[in-house]
Amino acid sequence: MTFETQDLMPTDAGLTRAAAILRAGGLVAMPTETVYGLAGDARNGVAMARIFAAKARPTFNPLIAHVTGVEMAETLAIFDDRSRAVAAAFWPGALTLVLPLRADAGLSPLVTAGLETVAIRCPAHPVAQALLRAFGGPLAAPSANPSGRVSPTRADHVRQGLGGRIDAVLDGGPCAVGIESTILGLDGAPTLLRPGGVPVEALEAMLGPVGVGGDAHKPNAPGQLASHYAPEAGVRLGVTAPDEGEVWVGFGTDSKGAALSLSPGGDLVEAAAALFQTLRDADAMAGPGGRIAFAPVPETGLGRAINDRLRRAAAPRP
Repeated sequence: MTFETQDLMPTDAGLTRAAAILRAGGLVAMPTETVYGLAGDARNGVAMARIFAAKARPTFNPLIAHVTGVEMAETLAIFDDRSRAVAAAFWPGALTLVLPLRADAGLSPLVTAGLETVAIRCPAHPVAQALLRAFGGPLAAPSANPSGRVSPTRADHVRQGLGGRIDAVLDGGPCAVGIESTILGLDGAPTLLRPGGVPVEALEAMLGPVGVGGDAHKPNAPGQLASHYAPEAGVRLGVTAPDEGEVWVGFGTDSKGAALSLSPGGDLVEAAAALFQTLRDADAMAGPGGRIAFAPVPETGLGRAINDRLRRAAAPRP
């Protein structure tokens, strides 16, 4: 089935139209500070099935429910003092919490992939917040791209990947963070389930040591599949001397001669914001059957999330 994908602007009229589409079970790509999300009514099973179909996403991979704040989140998940404190410190923002699902949450089982936990985020982007308020309920919103491919940080990226498969794109401009949210499991000991826009060091400063979890074969949060964020070209990592014909993507001042750079000055915030657009640009330069080589990126702060995405982009394709 194909759709005439509407282009909407974040005006009162555009937000009203987007909310009406969502209430009717439709899908609207919305901007967040991390990446564009493909939003649908998290309580509507048909809408959730449409998300999985539009993205060709495996249904065992759970979704993130987006909310206006803690009050709405507590209708979906069981919070305790610790999780409330973390939410107060990092919401709205690029942190997703995985918490025990409330029995009366009313979410489609597709959102949680049948698990007894739910992933919840309160986005900071003003357009996402405006749409959540206009809609009046939780929106499940995985990244608005075909499953496994490079995540979208601009409305044009969404149109390129999902045009004709979804009802509308709400254009809020480029995403500032440019990399998906950090996912923190708090249904037991604090566990990092996906590195992202909030560095784990910031979480550990509040919580103490944070373990690492996640299973590519049985995900309990998004972003855990071994192959993900993949361009068409092959990807090689940690490259200081590229092979002939490779598109070399540099980082910092040691990558002179690189065709592209995540950050010439070695700024991890700049690199995170540029990552997915750079992957797309390098893919276009490499062409069919080409290869992309990435210079080393430090495994600290946002570098952990950047390297996580790059490792998944370089993994063998299913």
